[in-house]
Order: sequence, then structure tokens, then C-alpha cells
Amino acid sequence: MLPPLNLRFALLAMVCALPLVAQAETPLSAEREAELETLLYQDCGSCHGMTLRGGLGPELPRSRMNAYSQDGLAALILHGVEGTAMPGWEGLLTEQEALWLADHLQNDNPLDE
Repeated sequence: MLPPLNLRFALLAMVCALPLVAQAETPLSAEREAELETLLYQDCGSCHGMTLRGGLGPELPRSRMNAYSQDGLAALILHGVEGTAMPGWEGLLTEQEALWLADHLQNDNPLDE
């Protein structure tokens, strides 16, 4: 025997909402943001230059970073650029962390000031 129709709809709504709950992420801690900034200027800086002015990889000025959407830039960070030395970082970074880096490059980037 099936449960009443209104109970079935309630159960269906709860099951459909589960992916949304799983996607809700807590904000990054100040400590993690500091780690990401260090990663940007040291690890990414090993190719893009410690001040993001270029090296093996191109310079990363704010004007260039704002040519991308934040989601597009985060995808580039996570998946890399095929056929170049730019690796994907998705094994080390979450999507939320890549979005934080993209935001930092677009808004808090000292290059172009």
C-alpha cells in the first residue's frame, strides 16, 4: 500500500532538495583564504611570476582576468589549458576555492593598480 498522496509529494520534494543542501558550502575561513593567496603568489607565481607579471606563463593583470567571467576563470583554474603548461588544479582545490581565486584575481589583484 502506498503512503497518502501528500506524503509522497513531501518525500519527493525532500529528495529533490538534497542536491541543493549538499551544494551549500560554508564560507572559506580567513586561514584558508590566506593559504589560497599564498598558493596564488608562490605556486601559480612559479610560472606566472611571483608578482603575476609573467614568466613561463603569461602575466595575470586584472584587466586580463576580467575578460573572463568568474565561473569561466574558475573553470580554467580547475581544469587547466590543454596544450599549455597550465595544469588543472581540481585535485587540490574545490570549486569554491577556485571561485575565490578568480574573485581575487579580478578584484584584489595588485597588478594594474
